[in-house]
Amino acid sequence: MGAGQSTSQTQLPARALHVLRVTPSSPASQTDIEPFFDFVVGFEGNALSPDNQLDVNLLERIVDAHEGKTLRLLVWSSKNKLTRVIPIIPSRKWSLQVDDTKELDLNIRPSLLGLSMRVCEPETATDNVWHVLDVIEGSPAESAGLVPMGDWILGWSGGVLSAENDFYDLVEAHVDKPLRVYVYSHDFDAIREVVLIPNRHWGGEGLLGCVFGYGLLHRIPPQPEDRIPGTVPPELSEAGRDYEDHELFVPADMQPELHHNREQQLWEWHRQQYGHNPQSRRSSHESHHSSTDQTHGDSRPVSRRHTEHKDKNHTPGPVLVNN
Repeated sequence: MGAGQSTSQTQLPARALHVLRVTPSSPASQTDIEPFFDFVVGFEGNALSPDNQLDVNLLERIVDAHEGKTLRLLVWSSKNKLTRVIPIIPSRKWSLQVDDTKELDLNIRPSLLGLSMRVCEPETATDNVWHVLDVIEGSPAESAGLVPMGDWILGWSGGVLSAENDFYDLVEAHVDKPLRVYVYSHDFDAIREVVLIPNRHWGGEGLLGCVFGYGLLHRIPPQPEDRIPGTVPPELSEAGRDYEDHELFVPADMQPELHHNREQQLWEWHRQQYGHNPQSRRSSHESHHSSTDQTHGDSRPVSRRHTEHKDKNHTPGPVLVNN
């Protein structure tokens, strides 16, 4: 198993299986299948139907028939618009490793591939993303580690989101509760899981203290062709050399005691003026945005503040297919 061989794709199916999650220790985790960006479009040896549709039922039967044998899946990537062949051996052994304290339910069929997928249109499936534009100091977004300009919200633990307002409704439905979202870093070309805890008592405006962009101008840009996934971008590695440790300059004729006293006085003055360490002080006005939960996909700031919901347990998005 491992990385597959890339091939050209001239005819993209109107429907495909969008990979949402790759389960750790599963057969799929031993390959280079990537959540969110990859789509299973078939298997080697089959042809698309006359109406250019993926036969999901046929694919499921093929996976079952190849248990313990190598199956060559056709996987299309939305990053490079190419289809590659992924060798994988479907197996249930990996999911049968349960704790001794738990009883195995014989009515549940373990997954053969370890993939969570949904049927969708691959051409538009990756359009619904939220670009992190700004993060306010001390906010829940900063505590979760969101990076302004470099991060995109892809979805959450319940699946993908199908409309712009779905994300904001999801945030308001999780006030003071953990919300697990999947975040893509364009700088490192990697996806990570982030836990957000929206709340109104962090000291600023909004539930997250974060400005998002949505729409055509805020979609994920392509990576350079020579970029290796997971590596540090050249511009970041070169910039790191300029941030070497520098010691504070002290004139030679200044007595150590006098320098220490002046430093303590300056520290105390900052504490009285601002109430915290001067090194951690950051003006809340350095951002030109007036609201901390906005969307700028159509160049129109929108403040998301709702007082009621139809159903807080509602999960937008299609039904998942587990294989």
